Amino acid sequence: MRPKIILTLISLMFLTVVNCQKHFDIIIVGGNPGGITAAIAAAREGKTSLILERTAHIGGLPVNGLGATDIGTKEATTGLFREFADRNYEYYVKKYGKDSKQVKDCVGGIHFEPSVASRTFGEMISECGDKITVLTMRQFDSEPQNLEMEDDRIAAITVINRNTGEKEFYTADVFIDATYEGDLGAAAGVPFRLGREGYSEFQEPGAGRLYKYWMGPEADGTTNQADNAVQSYNYRLCLTNDPSNRRMIEKPANYDRDEFVSLIDDVWSGRHTNAPMQNVTDDMMQENRCHIEQGNPTMIPGDNWGIAKITNIVGLPNAKTDANNQHGALISTDLPEENWPWPTSSWEWRDKYAQRLKDYTLGLFWFAQNDKALPENFRKAAREWGFAKDEYTDNDNFPRQVYVREGRRFEGVYFFTAHDALPVLPGQRPPIHVNSITASHYGLDSHAVRKREQGRVHLDGFFSYETEPYTVPYGVIVTKEIDNLLIPVPVSGSHVGFSTLRMEPCWMAMGQAAGVAASIAMDDKVKVRNVDIEKLQDRLLDQNATLIYFKDLVYTDPDFKLAQKAAMKGYLTGWNADLHAPVDVATLKEWQKLSGKTVNAEAGKTPRIDILKQIIN
Repeated sequence: MRPKIILTLISLMFLTVVNCQKHFDIIIVGGNPGGITAAIAAAREGKTSLILERTAHIGGLPVNGLGATDIGTKEATTGLFREFADRNYEYYVKKYGKDSKQVKDCVGGIHFEPSVASRTFGEMISECGDKITVLTMRQFDSEPQNLEMEDDRIAAITVINRNTGEKEFYTADVFIDATYEGDLGAAAGVPFRLGREGYSEFQEPGAGRLYKYWMGPEADGTTNQADNAVQSYNYRLCLTNDPSNRRMIEKPANYDRDEFVSLIDDVWSGRHTNAPMQNVTDDMMQENRCHIEQGNPTMIPGDNWGIAKITNIVGLPNAKTDANNQHGALISTDLPEENWPWPTSSWEWRDKYAQRLKDYTLGLFWFAQNDKALPENFRKAAREWGFAKDEYTDNDNFPRQVYVREGRRFEGVYFFTAHDALPVLPGQRPPIHVNSITASHYGLDSHAVRKREQGRVHLDGFFSYETEPYTVPYGVIVTKEIDNLLIPVPVSGSHVGFSTLRMEPCWMAMGQAAGVAASIAMDDKVKVRNVDIEKLQDRLLDQNATLIYFKDLVYTDPDFKLAQKAAMKGYLTGWNADLHAPVDVATLKEWQKLSGKTVNAEAGKTPRIDILKQIIN
């Protein structure tokens, strides 16, 4: 075993060569959006960060095909996510003109091309100057020997430089796990969960083993029992039907036709898994075969045709798409079951799976576009699409990163479940967390965990349930065990609860909170779990974050911050702040009792905002 003092001296000499810097305030493992926003937020607090990214490119999934942002209420999550979206929008306005189709297709900056996302992240990082150091091709293997621990703190980390094969050693005051897998926290010994909780544990909708029509009712086979199944991964593809920028998809070397033959009958019969399928009869499917034989597309309600049969396409600027798994299909770009080992496996195993998934994806598209057992007009429609030639130019126009929807889920200070995103009563909010670090909104959403099974209406595990804008408590990014570790990406939650937190806007907001919290912990010399919550919330509001969503306020309103603070203290609990409405008698009494102050106000006349200004410091 190497003596600690010698190891430290060697590492400091190396760091001086790399960055002319002997120590970082924060080390962030993972250069995805959650890691990037953590670094930017910390930089704006005056702290230095080192981002260690395993691939040659930072940016995570938005830079690798996820260009159609998954968000329910756009105004619910602001801060650095909103800044990212605004910069995308400004890019399209400046380059193409305010009234251009590109600006319309970018939907205010939340729909973007992968290369534009990369550009925006690069700009945001570069503006932080020497506060942020990014090192790509640095691999962290999730093993305890790659961390140096001092009591309950991480003191240093060892990574592999994938370009040289050499080990590198880095030190910092605070560490942030921004990996999709939770590799850093696991190496540090933080307890985590894999697979699905059963309904009996938290009484969550969609828990455990589940079969249901997409956007329809549950079906036979549903038991809601817990298991070890991990929701499927895929690649988010950037496709185009613009012939001038289209690269046709080629048959992969490891093509296996047998993997895709089930698609043949699905196309001819019109079989799918959307809700309308529950009313489709065998006679209707037989009629559909005859209809297609005559050169027509499918006539089955809810069925898709051409490339849309195997991938869900959402438009992006410049005739490009974010092509995701087709939720209404029994075979699509997800590859369930085979990914289950990913969260806890070595990078050697993960790289093999990534190549397997790439071969499968290419094979599926080649089959749909070329196999003669499929209808000719189906193949022709499918061949309208190919890869965008100007994206991922160093990787054959294919995304460089697997969409890891869910890895390890840590058991942190607060464990987030579906009930944290669901209204406590119809029409009301979900529970308000007074230690909120961001508002967020997306449905409870999980992909399949198993491949097609005989007699099942859909793949096991697919679900989507509506939520309302909710608050995210600080405890989901804080561990109980490690004093200087924050976990804004592999956060603390159940499978169903995590299924809404895992969207990139929320990950970016939690990353921003982690960067600010790390800065405060260093300044105040406290454990990250003991950070002053009001101070954290004040700093986040200064960085234009939203802690709780109000339907009648936006973050640029002059009284927005005051309303946010009032809500965190229990004064505003409804969907509207109604700041300029006159206070009623009951509210005036309630607020005076809550504050312990006698305010200068007259019920029915004094605006609510005037009272809150007297109460809120």
